[in-house]
Amino acid sequence: MTVLIIGASGFLGTELVRQASAAGRTPVATFNSRPGDPASATWHHLDLRDAVHIDAILDAAAPSTVINASSGDADWAVTADGPVRLAVAAASRGIRLVHVSSDAIFSGADAHYDETALPDPVTPYGAAKAAAETAVRLLHPFPVIVRTSLIIGDGESAHEHLVHELVAGTREGALFTDDVRCPVHVMDLAAALWELALSDAVGVFHLAGPDAVSRYALGELVARRDGLDPALLPSGRRADSNRPGALDVRLDSRATQQRLSTRLRGVREFLRKE
Repeated sequence: MTVLIIGASGFLGTELVRQASAAGRTPVATFNSRPGDPASATWHHLDLRDAVHIDAILDAAAPSTVINASSGDADWAVTADGPVRLAVAAASRGIRLVHVSSDAIFSGADAHYDETALPDPVTPYGAAKAAAETAVRLLHPFPVIVRTSLIIGDGESAHEHLVHELVAGTREGALFTDDVRCPVHVMDLAAALWELALSDAVGVFHLAGPDAVSRYALGELVARRDGLDPALLPSGRRADSNRPGALDVRLDSRATQQRLSTRLRGVREFLRKE
């Protein structure tokens, strides 16, 4: 069974490759700017803006399953149109498709969102991810769509780097006290993605932690774990800023968790200082 990981050199993709290698699998992996460890996967450069390129990679790798863990931020051609091209190509070849989406597709108007919730994005990135979700659901006959939240690791995630830079004073900005999400550890997320990818599951799934915390509270947890002074973290309110984005978005992952053996830990557990 060959699995192709799109965006395998990113934060989530790197963990997907690591777990596959640890399990004795050698996946096929794609990268945009730089390949990962050549011993852990067979690497191919891929531009999701190029349908011919996608076809060539799928024909060369001949995977049974594709996991799309790519992130093009608000670049519509990559984040929205790329999954359209990928869904068409995968569907025409009978390849299973696991598409990773985001809680950015929600406005926060309802706060709590389960797997049946419909997108209502308020940012360009959220709109691109919502468009990708809709396209994948329409174009692929048996898709797996996975929505997740802030992805945290053991010091390597963007939010963890931001906390260190804010405490050190090497970066301007603030962590919002009214911007609430349900962070997930990258190891838990990758393990759950592999579980879904290797199963016969079809539909929409939520993979986020059970703890809802503000970005500021998350920063405090990171700081304490890493021996930093949380008092040095600047705080603010998104509602008082001119930055767009949803305030309170809590992915309800309970229905998905019931069908998984992988346990999605809460942020207060996996960031607990030993």
